[in-house]
Amino acid sequence: MLTLHHLLIGRALFTLWLVEELEAPHELKIYHRDPATMRAPMELRAVHPLGKAPIIEDGPVTLAESGAITTWLLTRYRSDRVLVPDSSDPQLWANYLYWLHYPEGSAFLPLLMELLMMRSAARPEPFATFAAGEVPLHLDHMVEGLGDRDYLLGAQISGADFGFAYIVSLAGRLGLLGSRPTLLAYLQRVTSRPACQRAMEKTGERI
Repeated sequence: MLTLHHLLIGRALFTLWLVEELEAPHELKIYHRDPATMRAPMELRAVHPLGKAPIIEDGPVTLAESGAITTWLLTRYRSDRVLVPDSSDPQLWANYLYWLHYPEGSAFLPLLMELLMMRSAARPEPFATFAAGEVPLHLDHMVEGLGDRDYLLGAQISGADFGFAYIVSLAGRLGLLGSRPTLLAYLQRVTSRPACQRAMEKTGERI
């Protein structure tokens, strides 16, 4: 049985959404953040040394890191080629791999810095300058990458969309999407999917 360790308020909701898209039988274990620090509880370290979510347990395998989990789930639980493009098309496959790894590899850090500065009374100059340049750079890149398509690779959702949607959602929470209607429309599109609705209902969260 697949077990998903889910930390409220964060990236794990998008992994649960993927599990729902795959209709994979699973057990959901929900954890709450420390209200003072917003950090994960120590119980998660009993599952994985870093104590961060999402984490999955699948038989003898325990796996963390969102991108790795996405690849694992798509390899193990998709019954056909849905959510994964045809690798015989080199450009399509390259686009898929790029957007699969881009959210955590490139886009997350500038938005995290912006989030931390918003929570603080201070905006240290080196961090503020970095974020001021990098955040719009990445958001504009995401707008261009999505183009006029419904999803990153076209009319159908793919495994690359779950991490991308997380980054778009985070930018929305930071109030950064007002001048980017393409990303706002994308966020509305993905959250209207039945699988995403089921994930939000199970956890009581909203994207």
